[in-house]
Amino acid sequence: MEKNSKTLSFEFFPPKTASGLEKLINIAQDFEAVPAEYFSVTFGAGGSTQQGTLDTCSSLFDATKTPIAPHISGIGSDKEQISLSLSAYKDKGLKKLVVLRGDLPSGFGSMGDFPYAVNLIDFINDEFDSYFEIEVGAYPETHPEAISPEQDLKYFCEKMSRDVEGAVTQFFFDPDVYFRFIENCKKLGCSKPITPGIMPITNKDALIRMAKNCGAKLPDSLITKLDTYSEEGDVKKFGIEYVSSLVQELIKNGAPGIHFYTINQLEPAKLIIENLD
Repeated sequence: MEKNSKTLSFEFFPPKTASGLEKLINIAQDFEAVPAEYFSVTFGAGGSTQQGTLDTCSSLFDATKTPIAPHISGIGSDKEQISLSLSAYKDKGLKKLVVLRGDLPSGFGSMGDFPYAVNLIDFINDEFDSYFEIEVGAYPETHPEAISPEQDLKYFCEKMSRDVEGAVTQFFFDPDVYFRFIENCKKLGCSKPITPGIMPITNKDALIRMAKNCGAKLPDSLITKLDTYSEEGDVKKFGIEYVSSLVQELIKNGAPGIHFYTINQLEPAKLIIENLD
């Protein structure tokens, strides 16, 4: 499956069942042949729990040789909670993290000790003496809660000025969105690697729902084309072609790698990788 020298990484979410976890381990082992730079693991829906993340990371760590990067969110958490989670990851031998502000879990009224990702980044590096390798999140189309694109970019570059390795973007479907974002970052002196996050297209309704939830814009041309297909198989085929072309253009024009939002599926990302030159 290895088609280029760019790094490829893959995001999973914690399965709810033992059979789901077994299936995910098999998927991860298949992706190891790429090879994968790392696997990241989100937390529960709405940022509700870290336990599922820890359990999934532990299982993947035992079953694969690829570095595992748990997502860790500061919002709604206190320093003791975060320290306990990080200590558990360190004890397991995990060194890489994806550090995010996150969403406030349902029922929580307090922002906690880490209202912004930069607060959590500083705490992690101070508390654990820069033991962890940190990736942060990026919103090339602006964070949905941002006051303005300019303010959002300023805050992002402030995160990147900390002791972090680089960033992974929210998914998008127009390559110019990424290239404009990179240029704007460079103008503010932000030059660390920013890896585009890519979501395979397999279902139109799911795509629209997820894009709305994440603030990702869908090009009119993409929606118009998807509207011409009535069969699920045709949507999947077109989706693979569209995203393969997107990935090709990103890599050709200097993206440091690709981070796949897999939705715990093997085939879509695998087919896209096989289409790379």
